[in-house]
Amino acid sequence: MRHLDKPRIAVIINTDQSVCIDMQQRSEETITQIIAAATELFCRSGYDATGVAEICSKAGVSKGAFYHHFPSKQALFLTILDRWLYGIDQNLSAFRRENKPVPQTLSRMAGTIGTVFQVARGQLPMFMEFMVQASRDEEVWQATISPYRRYQQQFAALIREGIREGSFREGLNANTSAWVLMALAVGILLQGVVDPSVADWEAVARQGIELFICSMKRSNP
Repeated sequence: MRHLDKPRIAVIINTDQSVCIDMQQRSEETITQIIAAATELFCRSGYDATGVAEICSKAGVSKGAFYHHFPSKQALFLTILDRWLYGIDQNLSAFRRENKPVPQTLSRMAGTIGTVFQVARGQLPMFMEFMVQASRDEEVWQATISPYRRYQQQFAALIREGIREGSFREGLNANTSAWVLMALAVGILLQGVVDPSVADWEAVARQGIELFICSMKRSNP
């Protein structure tokens, strides 16, 4: 009898594992539906004018399902912000791991600006909502400004590395240069999304960043 019980236990274990995997997949699908619905509604109507009930209706989920995954509308809003920034973080980390000369690393980062523009064109209202809510809500402000400062610090560290390796001129203020680089990138991005037809903004961004990189390089004797 003992040898007959073991397969049955295995079947029960396997069934339990399948149920857990299925529940996890359904949970992830629900989260994705809620985020997609909320993003569309926030872009169309704004954060303040969009209620949880409207998000649930758009996503096709119950309020119970919503609050199971997100304790509040603000928590959902911050999750959208985190996901928006995740791709940027991944790209920056990947470029840093390549161990190439700093000017080449920055040039490669500039080469990905086209992807950023494609994403941003459909997300400008959401980007503006982040800015508006950041001016009203301390927690949203912290969540919005923290990555911006983190990117500035990463660029400053990269520029210092460029000075040490001899690519950039000595005496260059790495912190100021990083802030200017951030302002250049964000400013061009915003212009490109607001008024896309007046210029090839992807080319403007690449060329602008290349010009800035050149301005930091050491002069050949």
